[in-house]
Amino acid sequence: MLQTRDAGQMVSIPWAMQMKAISIEEPSRLVQTLTGAILGCGGWVLSRGASDTGTVNMLFEFERQACVDIYSVMIAAGLELSQSGHIRFTELCQCTRSHQQECGTEIASVDLEIQTFPIDLMHRASADRLA
Repeated sequence: MLQTRDAGQMVSIPWAMQMKAISIEEPSRLVQTLTGAILGCGGWVLSRGASDTGTVNMLFEFERQACVDIYSVMIAAGLELSQSGHIRFTELCQCTRSHQQECGTEIASVDLEIQTFPIDLMHRASADRLA
């Protein structure tokens, strides 16, 4: 839950989520795929990037009514979310489904950290061990 100051008072944004995931995709390809998928679902990618260590970071937002689509494209892009990430997304989808009229256009935010383990790197590491 993200808390911000609004007119001197703390305001909670209940669907500001931090998540971790792993992927065997190559980092730059994963960033490109996820960006396109999120934009295709009507979301906004606020920041994105990949480090030399294979960590991908993305911050994105979307209307809650698109939560099932966003969840689906994350999985289809090859992400394995942490258990808490799966639970949190399931809660978001169920809550949104139950209160579609009141909250469908509210914004959800995801700060996602993905550790990648590209297959070609894993193969090279295996070959190095065997040599």
